[in-house]
Amino acid sequence: MERKLAILLDPEKADLSRLPITRECHPDYIFVGGSTGGDATDFVRALKAKISGFNEQIPIVLFPGDASQFTPEADAVLFLSLLSGDNPEYLIGQQIRAARTIHASHLDSIPTAYILIDGGVETSTMRVTHTKPIPSEQIDRIVDTAVAAELMGKKAIYLEAGSGAKVPVSTEIIRAVRASVSATLIVGGGIRTPEAMCAAYEAGADIVVIGNHFEAHPEELSAFIRQSRQPRSSSQSGDEKYMRLALVEAEKALEKDEIPIGCIIVSQDQIIGRGHNLTETLDDVTAHAEMQAITAAAQTVGGKYLPDATLYVTVEPCPMCAGAIGWAQIKRIVYGASDPKRGYTVYAPKVLHPKATVTGGVLEDECRELMQRFFKKKR
Repeated sequence: MERKLAILLDPEKADLSRLPITRECHPDYIFVGGSTGGDATDFVRALKAKISGFNEQIPIVLFPGDASQFTPEADAVLFLSLLSGDNPEYLIGQQIRAARTIHASHLDSIPTAYILIDGGVETSTMRVTHTKPIPSEQIDRIVDTAVAAELMGKKAIYLEAGSGAKVPVSTEIIRAVRASVSATLIVGGGIRTPEAMCAAYEAGADIVVIGNHFEAHPEELSAFIRQSRQPRSSSQSGDEKYMRLALVEAEKALEKDEIPIGCIIVSQDQIIGRGHNLTETLDDVTAHAEMQAITAAAQTVGGKYLPDATLYVTVEPCPMCAGAIGWAQIKRIVYGASDPKRGYTVYAPKVLHPKATVTGGVLEDECRELMQRFFKKKR
């Protein structure tokens, strides 16, 4: 889906007279809701009156803090379950209270998993629901929660750092969740600049939600809207897309205190192999990311040759891995950061398959930054 911008308005706080929405400059969605409850009917009616003359309809989507905030005046409702906490009142209790009313309204109801991630401050959601967010470093737990949500039938995953968060949901988290689920991915909380918004998009967010920032700085709305309308880079659907998934694998290595290198092997636009560096974990000098991915890909296709595959790796392969890539007859290799000390181009530039093509420098800065972060910690 194309990237979309939603603004979040709290009926108890928002001043519609200060909201600079025009026919020419408006968000893709308006979310209405807050953590403290309250009837949203009059607010939605006033909002509809404000945008009624627009040529393009802006969907008003309820983002309810509890059952009392539902109103049939809206266009849709996020039917939320707070999966990051263990309070049954917000897992299913409030949903039961609102179920018949929502069903009778025939409003479009979107089953949504709400996953609260630590944004560095205590949020109103935490206080109201009496739950704690998932620590941002627990990426596997966040991904597992998102995958469980999709298996439960959720159509959207909402990653939320919370109202007034000091830090937004990290791009590492967004990438990891995006790589594991196909549901619509919504990200909000702590996003204060167009650059931060675009970083979330590039990491895999479908919808970015901004609330508090526009309450304090409504004059900045137009800048965010213009930036959100910029098309995704053409390479996002190709090499960058898969290199970001390789970066997810590299992050897994980093979590295990391994040199953070990750690898993805793709054939016919399907991932057939994944791997990350495991030399310390397995006590095996050959357990490089590429070796792990090649083994996994061979098992997937049921054969040792991979002539139709493309291998994506965050750092230029070493001579050993390049040799394995050559023996597997992989015809295309894409890497992120070059390795002038141990890369195959220094020691064995002819080791790849004769017909192989190589593309280097894809997301080079991000791949290199991950390596620098690891070695800086070791000093």
